[in-house]
Amino acid sequence: MNVNNFDERSAQAEKQHRGGRRIWLLQTVCFLAVFMAILLPVSYMVRTNGDVKDRFAGFYAEKKDSLDVVMIGSSPVFPYYAAPKLWGETGIAMYPLSTNVQRPAAMKYLLEEAEKTQSPQLYIFEMRMFTMEEAGLMENMAYTRGVIDNMRYSPLRVRAIQGLVPEDDEEGRLSYYLDIMKYHTNWKMLALPSEWKNMFYHNSHPLKGYTFRDEVGPQPMPDIAGVEGTKPIPKEQEAYLKELLTLLQKEDKDALFLVSPYGESPEEEQMFHYMEEITASYGYPFLNMNDHYEEIGIVFEEDFADYGSHTNAVGAEKCTEFLKGYLQAHYSLPDHRGDAAYASWDESYQLWRGQQEEAVEMVRERIARGEYAEYEE
Repeated sequence: MNVNNFDERSAQAEKQHRGGRRIWLLQTVCFLAVFMAILLPVSYMVRTNGDVKDRFAGFYAEKKDSLDVVMIGSSPVFPYYAAPKLWGETGIAMYPLSTNVQRPAAMKYLLEEAEKTQSPQLYIFEMRMFTMEEAGLMENMAYTRGVIDNMRYSPLRVRAIQGLVPEDDEEGRLSYYLDIMKYHTNWKMLALPSEWKNMFYHNSHPLKGYTFRDEVGPQPMPDIAGVEGTKPIPKEQEAYLKELLTLLQKEDKDALFLVSPYGESPEEEQMFHYMEEITASYGYPFLNMNDHYEEIGIVFEEDFADYGSHTNAVGAEKCTEFLKGYLQAHYSLPDHRGDAAYASWDESYQLWRGQQEEAVEMVRERIARGEYAEYEE
């Protein structure tokens, strides 16, 4: 047998083998690219719809580097502060990244998520949840999913899952990494025109993340006058707070730590004193609006939707007005009114004005009829 012919045939076979592997690799890459191109939009669409999903999709739809303020926190954020009102009266563009019962541990991830598309002059963090025990917040992982399952797929989202979801979680981390495993039965969502707008999680929010409430749930004003001293917050929350403060300093970000008015206890007031000492030690202000009931003009018997936990439209207007004054007094934020790039904000303001009149009228009617929200333990 001719050795040269054998070597030549071997070389040709090896060349064909390498060519075949390249084709296989190319086909595999193309398949995975097509698979992911289909999987991601479908995953976004079948995620359970609602206020939180609309709020996050609306955030991603805001033009790059167009927001002046980003507010991060739990449910006291989106019904308390009407971004369209703030815009219409000041030209400040503020948007909430808020979820129900948001764990403080999630705040740093939402800060980093916001920084991917925005460079706000100010971050505002709502601090009510820092009084809660971490174990209690983790009893219902739906609250954690409220954050994770409303983030776009990215390496940061993977880090958020690793930081927020225990390895021994009963559903398993895989269902968080690929949340279509959780929501795969929601195929009916694909028939909703509204969800086709969410296929890239990029869908403008008509009220810039704000949610109207027109229920009434009265309670007496909390008696916290003269409460002094401090009470330590849960150790896990203190660690998360210091971690967040360190990140803000490292990234040279300005921040305001805020507590929205609610039916707080004297012990919670002392916890907020404790938080204020911590934020002050890092050089950041702390605004507890529970110390300003008279200035806000809040009326606990009329301005809350659910017995001192969240404001209705009347209370929200007052809280937004107070926050507006504070921002104007302490920060030099731009006025974008008249800028064509912010036309959608003008539309939101007009929409808010009309709906606010209707909501206020409904609140007044409910009070006159003695029609109060169902009390939930």
